[in-house]
Amino acid sequence: MSENELGAFLRSRREAVEPAAVGLPTGPRRRTPGLRRAELATLAGVSVEYVTRLEQGRDRNPSPQVLGALGDALQLTVPDRVLLRRLAKEAAGGRPSCAQAVPPTLTVRPGLRAMLDRLEPTPAVLLNWIGDIIAFTRGYERLVRPLGLLDPDQPNLLRYVFTDARARTAFPGWQGLADEQVAHLRDQAALKDPYVAALADELTITAGAAFSDRLAAAPAMPRRTGSDVVVHPEAGTLRLTFETLALPDDGQRMVVHLPADEATAAALDRLNGRTPGGLRAVSG
Repeated sequence: MSENELGAFLRSRREAVEPAAVGLPTGPRRRTPGLRRAELATLAGVSVEYVTRLEQGRDRNPSPQVLGALGDALQLTVPDRVLLRRLAKEAAGGRPSCAQAVPPTLTVRPGLRAMLDRLEPTPAVLLNWIGDIIAFTRGYERLVRPLGLLDPDQPNLLRYVFTDARARTAFPGWQGLADEQVAHLRDQAALKDPYVAALADELTITAGAAFSDRLAAAPAMPRRTGSDVVVHPEAGTLRLTFETLALPDDGQRMVVHLPADEATAAALDRLNGRTPGGLRAVSG
C-alpha cells in the first residue's frame, strides 16, 4: 500500500482525464496521458506547485474548498469524491471530532409525532438543522421513496439534493431548491457549529462548486412557503405548495406539502390508494 494514497489517487485521476473532455486541445506533443499538472492547476484555480506537493505527498492537508475544486476539474463521480474526502482525512491524520458539541437530534417529541399522524395522507416531513430526515407521514414516503430520497439508512435532504443525480431529474427547479437548502442550513445554526461545519466540508468535496459557491454567497433568508414542481416516476408531473413550521427549541422544522391543483390532488390520491377527494388543491 502506498504511503501517499491521496497523491496516487489524484495522479491516477489526472492521467485518466482526456484533455478534450475539459475543453483543452489534444496536440501531438503530449508525452503523458491525461492532463498535465499545470492544466489541472489552472482548472482547479490553484498553483501547479501546490498540485505537485499534493501528488508527491509533501502537502497532506488540503482544504475542503481545494478538494472540491479538484473534484470539479477532474470530473469525479460522487463515489470518487467520497473516496477523495476519506483519503484526505487519512492523510491529515483525521479531523477533530464533534464529540463535545450537542448533536442534531434524531428523536421526535410525542406531540410532533401526533401532528404527523393527524396530517395523513398529506406529505409532511420533520427535519433537523443539518437536513436529516427524522420523521415523515406515509403520504410523504409514497411521494419521495420512488425519487430515491429515502434510500440511505439516515436520509439527509442536503446530501440528496447535491449528490444524488436523481434530484436534478425529479426537481426541474433544482437551482432554486439547492439555494433554499443552503439558506436553511445557514439560517438554523451558525456555520461554526461543528456538525454544520462537518456537513459543509463534506458537501464542498462531494458536490463541489454547486454547493461551495452557494455557501460562499451572501446569506439569504429561506422561504417558509412556496411551490415546487416534482417529476414523479409513478404519478407524473406534480405541482405542490409547501408550508414550513419552524421549531427552534427542537432545532427542527416541519414541512407540509399540499397539492397546488386538482390534477396533483388526484395523482396524490392515487399514490395513497385513496378515492378522489382525499386531498384538496390549495390555490392562491
